[in-house]
Amino acid sequence: MAQPIDPAPQTFLNVEKSVSGQRWVSRLGQAGENRALAMAQLHGIPELIARVLAGRGVSVEDAPAFLDPTIRNLMPDPSTLTDCDKAATRIAQAALRGERVAIFGDYDVDGASSSALLYRFLVHFGVEATIYIPDRIFEGYGPNPSAIGQLIDNGAQLIVTVDCGSTSHESLAAAAERGIDVVVIDHHQVTHELPVAHALVNPNREDDLSGQGHLCAAGVVFLVLVATLRVLKEAGHPAAGSIDLLSFLDLVALATVCDVVPLKGLNRAYVVKGLIAARHQKNAGLAALLKVAGLSGPVTPYHLGFLIGPRINAGGRISDAALGSRLLTLDDPVEAGEIAERLDGLNRERQAMEAAMLEQAEAEVLAEYGTAEKASILVTASTQWHPGIVGLLAARLKEKFQRPAFAIAFDPSGKGSGSGRSIAGFDLGRMVRAAVDEGLLIKGGGHAMAAGLTVERSKLGAMRAFFEEHAGSSVLDIAAGASLKIDGALSASGATLELIDLVEQAGPYGSGHPQPVFVLPSHKVTDARQVGVNHIKVSLEGLDRSRLEAIAFRAIGTPLGDLLLGSRGASLHLAGTLSADMWQSSRRVQLRIVDAARLF
Repeated sequence: MAQPIDPAPQTFLNVEKSVSGQRWVSRLGQAGENRALAMAQLHGIPELIARVLAGRGVSVEDAPAFLDPTIRNLMPDPSTLTDCDKAATRIAQAALRGERVAIFGDYDVDGASSSALLYRFLVHFGVEATIYIPDRIFEGYGPNPSAIGQLIDNGAQLIVTVDCGSTSHESLAAAAERGIDVVVIDHHQVTHELPVAHALVNPNREDDLSGQGHLCAAGVVFLVLVATLRVLKEAGHPAAGSIDLLSFLDLVALATVCDVVPLKGLNRAYVVKGLIAARHQKNAGLAALLKVAGLSGPVTPYHLGFLIGPRINAGGRISDAALGSRLLTLDDPVEAGEIAERLDGLNRERQAMEAAMLEQAEAEVLAEYGTAEKASILVTASTQWHPGIVGLLAARLKEKFQRPAFAIAFDPSGKGSGSGRSIAGFDLGRMVRAAVDEGLLIKGGGHAMAAGLTVERSKLGAMRAFFEEHAGSSVLDIAAGASLKIDGALSASGATLELIDLVEQAGPYGSGHPQPVFVLPSHKVTDARQVGVNHIKVSLEGLDRSRLEAIAFRAIGTPLGDLLLGSRGASLHLAGTLSADMWQSSRRVQLRIVDAARLF
């Protein structure tokens, strides 16, 4: 059972306000220190690992199992998910009857992975399956009646929606009218009113008591496939004994990391075991993406989230949304390589578009607000922006200015499609829903940290004023009280590969289980220079003359970047995470700087 993460009011290194405006605090309070000591003594866990676990709410009794998550111990009986048995029975019937199955997926990584996961399973049982991914711009999210009709006209006898469908009332009703069963496998928040479907498996529906609401769609699909395989084995299907579901966990891990769901419970096991599968590179599409991304060394969550995910998403953002799911279904390495190269090119194109849009958005922030520090929320808009990239743009603005941010792309008719990202502590989705209720938006919704909206150009000013009033002083108070939790202090000489390997034992890290942050006190910046478009490469030297290479990602033009570039020859306190990067076939330690403070 997880323990509450105790408050840690004590300031770390007396840093009350870092260059990014954060107070540095020790992650562990006294209760956490006591838990860490008990873990070390009772279970023989190294002290550093015990401190990392205690700082993330892991209880003393759960520590050993947390360090060795297994599918067997953490997977629930799939039957505990509402409608899972109905879904499994219907999918198994399609395999036994030789029916044609259409898979309707979302255009992001979770949707692509979920679609490919189900496709691979069905093809193993000889099912004629097709995948349909809607166009992000012209069709939007989820099933639409026109696409459903097209799938039925093309011979689909069963439609399975993955990572979508829970709120698609009109589209699912259209399928029912034509006598076609629809199975929905999803994880998004739903209202009490559900669409008509043969089965709707979603651990976030109100009548689901499975406790698996933290899973991404691919994680839910995997549970449905476990149940389906059970039905097929009972029916005596000849192919039921030759499928290895665990070999599909590379796709589940990819979706789990990229959809930024909490790495707790079954999700941890999915990622730990999925990384093992990914390192075997048996999925030709995934292997091709790793190759074009220039990966050397074992696959990590960082590679899935920051190298593979953006390339899969690039198709849905600015080109063919079906490229990612198609790639992940392939067994032919040549064809996989061709699609991976295309996605890599699209990702570079997306990066260039994003950089140009970000420059325009930052200029608009300065023109509209003067200084972001005085604004409670940032709203930027343009008729020149690509609507598939506004979500990334909002995320970059939020990262740079530490304020909730929206980016909106207006089409020639004056209708704007926007996306927003929030800071911890401010519920963006609630604010957007309130704006819908006020009649300021055509539609909108989301959750605490991210939201989407559609707005008329004529109502942009009123919407901006409503957002500013709604956010008001609460965002400014949150920003003023921002803190960075520190796991410990190190010197450059102490940042070793052995330490990294030790820290990784408490991983994988991600949403809900943040990577440990260490501080290097009083280290000299011997060199700092720009690399790439907006990164800064830093060379550090400790008091004992030990050296360490570091990097600050996307730091150009930020207070952190300005401080680093202006501190050559000076000493700073530097906070960051440690990683082992491959360089010329050998591993080396690197600090990823997330914050810094001057010496006082």
